[in-house]
Amino acid sequence: MKIQGNSYRDGSAIEISFSEGIIDSISETQNPLEQDLILGPGFTDIQVNGYGGIDYNEIQSDPMNLAEISRLLYKEGVTTHFPTIITNDPEQISRLILQLVSLRKSDEFSRMSIEGLHIEGPFISPIDGPRGAHPKEFVRAPEWSLVQKWQNESKGLIKMITLSPEWENAVPFIERCMEHGILVSIGHTNASHQQILDAVNAGASLSTHLGNGAHPILARHPNYLWSQLSQDELGASIIADGFHLPVEVIQVFLKVKKENLLLVSDSVSLSGMPAGDYTLHIGGEVTMTPEGKLHLKSNPSILAGSASNIRSGVSFLIRNKLASLTEAWEMASVRPEKLVNPGHILFEEGSIADLILCKKGENGELEVLKTIKHGKEVFSA
Repeated sequence: MKIQGNSYRDGSAIEISFSEGIIDSISETQNPLEQDLILGPGFTDIQVNGYGGIDYNEIQSDPMNLAEISRLLYKEGVTTHFPTIITNDPEQISRLILQLVSLRKSDEFSRMSIEGLHIEGPFISPIDGPRGAHPKEFVRAPEWSLVQKWQNESKGLIKMITLSPEWENAVPFIERCMEHGILVSIGHTNASHQQILDAVNAGASLSTHLGNGAHPILARHPNYLWSQLSQDELGASIIADGFHLPVEVIQVFLKVKKENLLLVSDSVSLSGMPAGDYTLHIGGEVTMTPEGKLHLKSNPSILAGSASNIRSGVSFLIRNKLASLTEAWEMASVRPEKLVNPGHILFEEGSIADLILCKKGENGELEVLKTIKHGKEVFSA
């Protein structure tokens, strides 16, 4: 199979040939192409709680109900995503994991798309503010035996854990995760500067949605945002939807973290749904505005999660001139993929054919025209 477009890297007109799921060749094409057709690697979103009215954090009457998420995300150019299970009762987390194992066993699209699980909590801060919307009654200290149980149930699918290093046993727990190939990210934290340094020295390598899951008012200094920004070994993910972080904060994060800054959607089940009032099992009565802001119905100043997707995050960065098309695209593809699959290359000869063809609008908006996963066309507009 072949696909043509202008490379997201330099705008050159190229043709990519692929067979058996692998890119055979990338060559320049002499055929003139429309300038707004952009070809690049598919997006990797390592933080997806749900999408299109479907929630990975709810037990389904039939696990196949969850299969629609992968199909909806293919339309947005997301070729790989990590279902994200948040703080809950340990047995409920087990049930949610087993539900995902059943889904991947039964559905090829989900099996291709879901390359790992992200467990966000329950080993986070119990403090109001940093805890965010996570239910306080299930927050607990890190426990390796629990993770072993979940990893066995997931058949080795857990690739990432978000925790707060403020717990006394955080360092040995992080070291055990590293020994077993699980990426550790700092998030929903009230940790001291020293606790963050100790976590980084133990192997923590990322900050989860930096700037969110925090107190609304922080001490000038020291505080856990400065501490995480100061550590070169610590990458960071951000939610670029125009609501979670102001433009000037993203500008600073880009300057400090540089190529170690990446995008996540942190999408909840209402992502991709029309504006209106809804009821969430976490958050209760919420409102989705026509602009895509999701907030508590009773208090518009309190966000109730992200209703975005990673494609719109890329468009937001381009539209606001925060990043070039190349950098914004890599923040949603090459960078997260490199983080969770070290050594795994994208958009090179010999690499897996996970590709998307987009149309770029005048305001920087990207519209996905075609999505290819493992060499198979999984979406076409």
